[in-house]
Amino acid sequence: MSELPRGQRNSAWGPGFWAGFVACAVVLALAVPILNLWVPSNSAVALPDYLVPLLGKYLCYALLALSLDLVWGYAGILSLGHGAFFALGGYCMGMYLMRQIGTRGVYGNPLLPDFMVFLNWKELPWFWWGFDHFSWAAAMIVLVPGMLALVFGWLAFRSRVTGVYLSIITQAMTYALMLAFFRNDMGFGGNNGMTDYKDILGWDLHQPSTRLGLYLVSTTALGAGYLLCRFVTISKLGRVLLALRDAESRVRFLGYSVTNAKLFVFTLSAVLAGIAGALYVPQVGIINPSEFSPGNSIEIAIWVSVGGRGTLSGAIVGAALVNLAKTWLTGAAPETWLFVLGALFVATTLVIPRGIVGLLHSARSVRPRATAPLPAGE
Repeated sequence: MSELPRGQRNSAWGPGFWAGFVACAVVLALAVPILNLWVPSNSAVALPDYLVPLLGKYLCYALLALSLDLVWGYAGILSLGHGAFFALGGYCMGMYLMRQIGTRGVYGNPLLPDFMVFLNWKELPWFWWGFDHFSWAAAMIVLVPGMLALVFGWLAFRSRVTGVYLSIITQAMTYALMLAFFRNDMGFGGNNGMTDYKDILGWDLHQPSTRLGLYLVSTTALGAGYLLCRFVTISKLGRVLLALRDAESRVRFLGYSVTNAKLFVFTLSAVLAGIAGALYVPQVGIINPSEFSPGNSIEIAIWVSVGGRGTLSGAIVGAALVNLAKTWLTGAAPETWLFVLGALFVATTLVIPRGIVGLLHSARSVRPRATAPLPAGE
């Protein structure tokens, strides 16, 4: 479990990697603005304004899937509660956006959001203080999911809870949060959640230029998240995580701190999920307790499984492909989507357990090599 050799480290950050990374970044960051802004609207390849936030939502889902792949694919921690970290980051952003409405709300109250006025709240709860400042909201987007993961992970990993038991506990956590946020007296909008946002940092959220800007921010966040996860996975810590996934007892016997390694990567993963949720909310325009649904967390695991667990890029591919299929099927045949989702999970379990990217890697590794012709007569 030593650090990667210098040659492998160099190849991990070599010209081939950077060429592929820059090519993908250029396609995501330039193709969408060009097709949206400069291609005539009557062209067949023009990108309408309403599709820009949809693509931005897919990027947020990709960052969320990347965060789960970091803990599941490399540390063997199947968390079925990552939807909770995603939703908490979204609620922190939603609270900031609600504070920006001010007197433009239905009831015109400069301090209280509309749902609080409707429920006869007299003053702003203490946990809403500071959310009128973007810097405070940005800090909470990182700290709230991170602190929850830190406390939960410390209790679980210290007690050596692993495997299916840990998965069930994480699912119970997100279900408990969903029930709590459904209550009106929690101060988060109850069943309806938070919506009717006006602007972010002074930019009108309903303007196409603002939506395009949020898309570009989501692209940047996904790229930065991918580089961070790659840095972790090819480092000495990444080697330890792989060993934890395959033989945890041996790693503990060798003297490594299993609890600290798991706790670090689990907290980092929760922070990435919270950032994904924060970018998701202004592009979708609403956040409500349904985001805590355990079914959402299971669906995230299916994204990672379809794309390829333990590959990072596979999580991004899986999130994009599954959600593209979901968008199309829920419009064409909505009653079939759940069956298709279940079939995808069964297929990745029995047919392609390494996912799409893993299958491509396997096909490339077994490609026959050209051999020199034998001399005449042999």
